[in-house]
Amino acid sequence: MTILTQVLNGLQLGSIYALVALGYTMVYGIILLLNFAHGDIIMVGAYISWIVMSQLGLNPVLAIVLSIVGCAGLGVLIDKVAYQPLREAPRMSLLITAIGVSYFLENGAQLVFGADAKVVPEYFDLPSMSVGGVSLSANAIITIVVTAISTIVLTILVQKTKLGKAMRAVSEDMGAARLMGINVNNTISFTFAVGSALAGIGAVLYSMAYSQATPTMGIMLGTKAFVAAVLGGIGSIPGAVIGGLLVGFAEVFVSAIGLSVWQDAVVFLLLIIVLVVRPTGILGRPMTEKV
Repeated sequence: MTILTQVLNGLQLGSIYALVALGYTMVYGIILLLNFAHGDIIMVGAYISWIVMSQLGLNPVLAIVLSIVGCAGLGVLIDKVAYQPLREAPRMSLLITAIGVSYFLENGAQLVFGADAKVVPEYFDLPSMSVGGVSLSANAIITIVVTAISTIVLTILVQKTKLGKAMRAVSEDMGAARLMGINVNNTISFTFAVGSALAGIGAVLYSMAYSQATPTMGIMLGTKAFVAAVLGGIGSIPGAVIGGLLVGFAEVFVSAIGLSVWQDAVVFLLLIIVLVVRPTGILGRPMTEKV
């Protein structure tokens, strides 16, 4: 009974990490940028839900929609303002800018909302389900199902649609894609929108599980999701999901055996082990440098 509960907990936590990791892996796959502001977009999504439900008293469905749309819009805005002017700049400049955007969002949130945690109200009061005498959280099941659907939709988007083909073309060779008539900047902005919308979904699911928003909540969440993306092979959609689930199960297992104080360390130890054995990650492809 306890094992089934822990498996469900691992799937729930791993699904949240997987959603966030998908955002990392999409942006990196297109422009080779580690968008360290991605975790803070989740923080913004959680605050949007808190404002809509707690401060304005509006419908939870509206809070979910506004969180996702708000995060997607913020992702596009960050790309247009911070990253697009540096498209041709050295990669280190983009990385430093991403870190700067992350600090700006964190400190801006602290200035506006204060440093204390805000309690995000429940979106829906759903009863737990009982299977074979084991109580299964409805929120956990929703998280797993939503992550599975999001992954499938994202895979279809990238593999089967015209925009997805444009994204893959830009990923392969940005210069050649531009010569073939693809609007590179719009394609990259669309990628940011999709990745940030996934962060918005992750913000809602995280708030369902932990019911609070703080200015720094995106730091560790984003870092662990980045670890998940690297574990699975950054740039790979299935790899991001596998990495997220591995990180989630590792944390839950360590907590279950009474070593919860070590759960953060175990995640990074897992990363080191995988990178020593397979530097490109579980499903990663070897990168070739053009000369």
